[in-house]
Amino acid sequence: MKFCSHCAAAVSHKIPPGDSLPRYVCDHCQTIHYQNPRMVVGCIPQWEDKILMCRRAIEPRYGLWTLPAGYMENGETLADGAARETMEEACARVKVGPLYTVYNIPHVNQVYLLFRAQLLDLNFRPGTESLETQLMTEAEIPWEHIAFATIRETLKHFFADRARQQFELHVGTIERPAQPMKIEPR
Repeated sequence: MKFCSHCAAAVSHKIPPGDSLPRYVCDHCQTIHYQNPRMVVGCIPQWEDKILMCRRAIEPRYGLWTLPAGYMENGETLADGAARETMEEACARVKVGPLYTVYNIPHVNQVYLLFRAQLLDLNFRPGTESLETQLMTEAEIPWEHIAFATIRETLKHFFADRARQQFELHVGTIERPAQPMKIEPR
């Protein structure tokens, strides 16, 4: 950040009085510009024993598979955001159920919140951010072509919980990988 969004003056990166972390502070009007983690919301859309997956049509991870999820918008609830993202990415209507996984991803300043959800019908198709949408059984999940660690971990928990017939909230942290993932789309 170079300029204040309130008065357009230059900003400095410093610890403001009464704070403990460096922030962008306007040198003219003294506005403190906080930068906080982005909330990513989505769901695990289920139909019988299958999960609706989306193959990404955008970067990052173009061509790889994911669950419908994206950044939460101002003015919406977590569940509203998860339903909206499912509609945008898969043109699918869902009944959003309980919160299922929460993942902190501090190295990219994100928090993922994924809900269990039921598809309301089979009228789904790729949205503008998806190349393909497909209902998949556990055996059909392309594990080696999953776009994000959060999605891989969520799916592992989901299938393990489903096998035990007991779902619970899972909370964790995804650390920065030692080596960047090199996954080729299929």
